Amino acid sequence: MINRKLAVAILIAGLSLSSCKNDKNENAEEDASKNTEKMSKMNTAFIGTYTKKEGHVDGKADGILTIKQDPKTGKISLGKTVAEVINPSFVKLSGDNKYLYAVSELGDKDGKSGFIHSFQVKENDSLIEVDKVSTEAFAPCHIEIDKTNKFAFVSNYMGGVVVMYRIQQDGSLEKRKQLNMPNSGESHTHSVSISADNKHIYICDLGLDKIWIYDLDAEEKTIQKNEQESVSLAEGAGPRHFALGKNQKFAYSMNELNSTVSIFKIEENGGLSLQNSVSSIPEDFTENNSGADIHISDSGDYLYVSNRGHDSIAIFKIDQDTGELENIDYASTNGKTPRNFAISEGDSYLYAANQDSGDIQAYKINEETGELDAIGEPVAVPTPVCIEFLK
Repeated sequence: MINRKLAVAILIAGLSLSSCKNDKNENAEEDASKNTEKMSKMNTAFIGTYTKKEGHVDGKADGILTIKQDPKTGKISLGKTVAEVINPSFVKLSGDNKYLYAVSELGDKDGKSGFIHSFQVKENDSLIEVDKVSTEAFAPCHIEIDKTNKFAFVSNYMGGVVVMYRIQQDGSLEKRKQLNMPNSGESHTHSVSISADNKHIYICDLGLDKIWIYDLDAEEKTIQKNEQESVSLAEGAGPRHFALGKNQKFAYSMNELNSTVSIFKIEENGGLSLQNSVSSIPEDFTENNSGADIHISDSGDYLYVSNRGHDSIAIFKIDQDTGELENIDYASTNGKTPRNFAISEGDSYLYAANQDSGDIQAYKINEETGELDAIGEPVAVPTPVCIEFLK
């Protein structure tokens, strides 16, 4: 009788233990599922970096990195190295997010030229290299892709060379045309920007204080000089990056050397008329500063630029009728030497890459005023330069 009771007790205990294990397993699977779901809702951005010591920077990264963004809070965390490339200082996604393009910013002591790499973007944010092509000059520093997703343009800082590539179906690149600016010893092409209708190309030449204007025919696969060859800025301005207003009536250049933002009226033929220039730093700031990046909010109402030295993001309100800029505020980047920055979709958040302090500062954008509120402390990211979000 005792043995039978004991056997029954053991059986009940075993069933109870089995049930607990099953419950734990189910809970563990449920938690794992929730974690996976949570991770899948995180946004990814690819980070261009410096990987070695140059005259202007001490690179600490291993190549192209990722960060993860919580779209609800704006907070970010460092991901991983997804491609080992030397000095991938600028990265750009194709319009369909299938391919990522990255420069390899090499100088004349590093090899025969700089390079542009193309990578296929996989579901887990990993990258598979598809191609590696010469940029035909040194220190490539910017990539632009046209609105049809058929052409890529690379600007070389040294030599005044811009190269146009045909994007193949597999993401590889075929050189189509090389644009050589005059006075190659002084020309420093820094970026290419393309109008919303995909018909006009604007090349910032930091060395010659000009913005060169070309016409693009994507169907005919041709590019030629606009009837207005260029627009000149003040001597020593150094136009670096360019942004077109959302209403396509005005355009703006961030000028590196004199820390100003220039305002242009866009003519019907795609030409530019210089209207005005405003300072990107406060009047009482007397230390060294150089302008870096420029972006306009999705709404078209606000313009942001980054200052290296003042270490800030300057915020301007855009007058939609005149194109003129009203300075609203300066937001500290809480780090050193902000290079490029990115605005997330929907104008919710802005992220500034502090190159020399090795971190990225996140901000919440005030929808009513355009002002920036820092989200916590900067997140450590080795030598970040460029931020490109998957959309």
